[in-house]
Amino acid sequence: MRRIDSADDVAEGLEALARCDSRLARAMEQSGPIPLRRKPPGYEALAEIILSQMVSKASARALWRKLELAAGEISPTAILALSPEVLREAGLSRAKADTLRRVGSAVLEGDLDLEHMCTLDGRAAVRAMTAIKGVGPWTAEVYLLFCAGHPDVFPSGDVALQSAVAHALGMEERPSARELSVLAEQWSPWRGVAARLLWAYYADVMRRDATPVDG
Repeated sequence: MRRIDSADDVAEGLEALARCDSRLARAMEQSGPIPLRRKPPGYEALAEIILSQMVSKASARALWRKLELAAGEISPTAILALSPEVLREAGLSRAKADTLRRVGSAVLEGDLDLEHMCTLDGRAAVRAMTAIKGVGPWTAEVYLLFCAGHPDVFPSGDVALQSAVAHALGMEERPSARELSVLAEQWSPWRGVAARLLWAYYADVMRRDATPVDG
């Protein structure tokens, strides 16, 4: 599978997107540099994505610091050693705490190989990851974008992406996740770079907190 591993890969994707959609070309002109945003695959990266669901960047960072302080490290063994009360005191909702624990158990039991997920076709990887309760499509897709460098994944349930697309494409209303998924098909096989571009557009042009959030 082709990966987005470098700034050159992002640049190649942007060139292809500009050729296929002039609206994205305009968005590129208005946005600043498009970051690569790659992370090593594994439990720690997925935990960070889970903590960032539905919260601002500042809130996600605060949750991470509290959890790391409580656990000592962000690993399946360390998280599973914490009681529900300690997780709650660290600021985690019950849903996030339960998801972190389920993922940790799946990793330790060999039911979820997060490095192997990065070698799979996008649909197969999303299917495998979302089989774990609490891991939705957005979480799986963001993991594949940033940990696998998947070139053709687009988290259409992301509210920031929906808002950026509506603004950049001159739409009267923000598209639904289903509508955005269909719309983004025209950007294949570079939807992963389109997502990076539109998050940058959201931050640089719309002047908002650009942490991905699911809708």
